[in-house]
Amino acid sequence: MNKDSKMDIQVAPLRTLDDFILGESRFQVPDLQNIDRWFNRIVNNLLYYQTNYILSALVIFLLVTIGNPHHMLYGIITMGLVFGLMYYSSSNNAQVAEFKQNHPFIVMMGSLFIGYYFILQIGCVSVFMFGVALPVMFIILHSSLRLRNLKNKAANIADVLGVAKRTPMGIFLREWGIEPNPKFIS
Repeated sequence: MNKDSKMDIQVAPLRTLDDFILGESRFQVPDLQNIDRWFNRIVNNLLYYQTNYILSALVIFLLVTIGNPHHMLYGIITMGLVFGLMYYSSSNNAQVAEFKQNHPFIVMMGSLFIGYYFILQIGCVSVFMFGVALPVMFIILHSSLRLRNLKNKAANIADVLGVAKRTPMGIFLREWGIEPNPKFIS
C-alpha cells in the first residue's frame, strides 16, 4: 500500500431524509438478548449514515451553543487542548503511541475524563456536556433503532472487505478499536 492510498479519505454520501428518518426508514427495538448483533447494528448504521449523523449533531450542537456561546467556547477550547496534547504526545513519544495503539479505549476515556475535570473547574460542564451529550444520544438512539436496508448491507460488505474508501467515521471507530463484525452483515 503506498502512502497516497493510506491517506485517501472519502466523505460518505448524505442519505435522503426519507431514507434516514422518514417514510422509507424502518425502526425496531433491538434484541437486547443479543448484544453483539445490536452493537453491530449500531456500528453499521454509524458507517452508513455517518454524514447524516455529523450534520444532525452539528445542528443540535449549534442550537445548544446559541443558548450559551461563551461556556461552549470554553469547553471546546479545553477539549481541543486535551485532545491536542494527546495527539502531540502520541506523535512524539513512542511509548505513548504504543500504549494508545494497544489501549485506544482507555486513552480516549482518560482524555474525556481529564477534559471533563478541567471543564468542571471552569464551571461550564452542563452547557458543554448538554451540547455534546444530546447529539451523541440522538446518534446512538437512531443507530440502535434503525433497521438496515439492502443498500446499507451492501455498503457494509464493501467496508468489511476493504474495497470501500476510508471514511471519517471508519477512521474514528478504528481509533477506538471498533470494527464491524462480518458475521452479522446478513
